[in-house]
Amino acid sequence: MTARRCALLALHYQNDVVHQDGRIRLGFAAGDAGREAVLSTAERLLAGARTQGVPVVHVRIAFRPDHADVVQNGPIWENVVRLGAVAEGSWGAAFHDRLRPRADEIVVRHSRINAFFGAPLEEALRLFDAADLVIAGVATNSVVEHTARHAADMGFRVTVAADACAASRADLHRAALDNIALIGRVAVADDIVAAWRAA
Repeated sequence: MTARRCALLALHYQNDVVHQDGRIRLGFAAGDAGREAVLSTAERLLAGARTQGVPVVHVRIAFRPDHADVVQNGPIWENVVRLGAVAEGSWGAAFHDRLRPRADEIVVRHSRINAFFGAPLEEALRLFDAADLVIAGVATNSVVEHTARHAADMGFRVTVAADACAASRADLHRAALDNIALIGRVAVADDIVAAWRAA
């Protein structure tokens, strides 16, 4: 993997998902001691991509304030509505202060688990002629795994930055990474940035 024809997908680094006061607990348990390490690693990954000229595409999930657009066909969606999470225009739907997009970076909004589904993500990636995708975000066993699988099926070479991802339980995080390793690479953020720099 080189910086050329590579793009970084930053998934769901939003307040309701990663902030300690967020409403969604799919990525971190309440009071999770590992939260700071993941946020710091994600910051380094974003900074490394920007320094090395790797395009960053941010993906956010958001719904109407009344949540009338949520298809409640499973517990994950029922919980979103019950909690009033990631409502468009709310603090919860906004990006975490430490992981906000720059003005020149693309932001894609979607409303399901797979970041490609019903969203213009493929079109955004084609703008950069991307062939290699580095994927990071929360939760590992949700948006990260689903998006990685879909990207691999589309022909992208996938690398997941394991330490810039999280799940609410360590076993779910590890199992998702094991699944991803069947269709792509699993690496740590500092090694990914070092590879970009070496190239």
